[in-house]
Amino acid sequence: MPQLRIAAAQVNTRVGDLAGNADLIVEWTRKAAEQGAHLVVFPEMALTGYPVEDLAFRESFTAASKRTLTELATRVADAGCGAVAVYVGYLDADDVGPRNAAAVLYEGEVVATQFKHHLPNYGVFDERRYYKPGQTLDIVRLHGVEIGMVICEDLWQDGGPITALGQAGVDLVVSPNASPYERNKDDQRLPLVARRAAEAGAPLVYVNLIGGQDELVFDGDSMAVSIDGALLTRAPQFVEHLMMMDMSLPGGASREAGQFGEFAVRRVRLSDEPVPEYQPLPMPPAAEPLPEEAEVWFALVTGLRDYVHKNGFRSVTFGMSGGIDSAVVAALAADALGGSSVYGVSMPSAYSSEHSKDDAADLARRIGAHYSVQPIGEMVEVFVEQLGLTGLAEENVQARCRGVTLMGLSNQHGHLVLATGNKTELAVGYSTIYGDAVGGFAPIKDVPKTLVWQLARWRNAEAEKLGDVPPIPENSITKPPSAELRPGQLDADSLPDYELLDDILDDYVEGDKGYSDLLAQGFAAEVVDKVLRMVDLAEYKRRQYPPGTKISVKGFGRDRRLPITNGWREGH
Repeated sequence: MPQLRIAAAQVNTRVGDLAGNADLIVEWTRKAAEQGAHLVVFPEMALTGYPVEDLAFRESFTAASKRTLTELATRVADAGCGAVAVYVGYLDADDVGPRNAAAVLYEGEVVATQFKHHLPNYGVFDERRYYKPGQTLDIVRLHGVEIGMVICEDLWQDGGPITALGQAGVDLVVSPNASPYERNKDDQRLPLVARRAAEAGAPLVYVNLIGGQDELVFDGDSMAVSIDGALLTRAPQFVEHLMMMDMSLPGGASREAGQFGEFAVRRVRLSDEPVPEYQPLPMPPAAEPLPEEAEVWFALVTGLRDYVHKNGFRSVTFGMSGGIDSAVVAALAADALGGSSVYGVSMPSAYSSEHSKDDAADLARRIGAHYSVQPIGEMVEVFVEQLGLTGLAEENVQARCRGVTLMGLSNQHGHLVLATGNKTELAVGYSTIYGDAVGGFAPIKDVPKTLVWQLARWRNAEAEKLGDVPPIPENSITKPPSAELRPGQLDADSLPDYELLDDILDDYVEGDKGYSDLLAQGFAAEVVDKVLRMVDLAEYKRRQYPPGTKISVKGFGRDRRLPITNGWREGH
């Protein structure tokens, strides 16, 4: 049986950086070639980054993508890798419109091109807005082996290209993907890939992107399965990785091109001669999927790190209050960027407790962050006295003085300001617009309050396992949460218990459950009324909140899109 050494290049690209992404593709192809690869597969739209959003409508960008692809074929050959078949995703366009495309590069030429057929239009995806579907499939014959390809959603949807490849006959299927991370998504991937391999009648190599892109984060989790669905190997999550594997494949006589269902199948012959027989490498051991808290933590770290670095920042600043949210953000920032790039600012007012100031200073010491104290009491007095503020207006002006302070320090020193609010607070509007909501990025925007506590405990436990100092002070985890905007204030004064609140929000926000559904699940009517009213009235705040890493099935912003001006109320 013909042999092939296949490389799956799980890499981190940057949207719009054609030159940088091309350099990355050449570098990783060279690595694969040095290890004897005959075929290397990169993720979906690796050349342009993913998602390109409205860049797909820029003729200049599309032309540059196509030009860079042609140049890339020459560069790969000039690097001594011309005999390696390289699968590269990119942006194309023709008379029909923009295309989500993948090409095969070989011996200095673009030898095959295929357009994505199934265009997802749910959740974070708007591909029907941007692209036109493809109706052709290029099956490439390399060293006597017939190789078919499906691009991301073409794998996830029943029927379509996979069915056509199975009918046409292939020895191997490769699948470039840009599949964003969601909690527990890796549990869905392996059964899916196994089913598709059986439908195609061939082993399947699934290659996914890693890295952060605005609110999305990609976890990799690339894998290969046999024709009977058995897992052959799996790449680790959230790291760049070259997954090398040797396969013995049926090969044999070239099969016919033609029409298979709705697809025109083209056969592209690169080489008939099998590679000389060689001793195959052992299949690399499959990486174990990360435990839930670790998976979420690394997703948040990756999203924050890439947002900072890909946008040209070197450091971050935020309000270091001593509370659980700012403590978790601080620990994430230290893991993502290093403590020396973290600038925590304590901004005490007349109502700030001593333990909060002490906890903030302790946190900074634990993670090796810079720490400064900028009292806001006199600023607040000026606003309160001049404007005659009382009650809620007086409370909120404290948060806004803190926001102005952070933005001033950002302008002066070039730090990116991080908003430290969590998903629960954002859901019910428990944040001050132009106050604690200021910033360029919100690392825990999609993390419910109860999960914030879980992550803090997990991160400290991991540190203890390694013999390190736990980054988060125990007092920040155990003390009752408070905004400290008036004497003796606690979150519980304004909100239901967080366990209960997160249960309701999970059903209402993530599950789109209605009022009667929530009552049927046993939630008290008065609590449901209060929570739903708070959520509905806070939509205008959410629209103005910074972007943040998405980890849930339905994050605010890209997933949950409701009108601000909205007369509909559940239960009325």
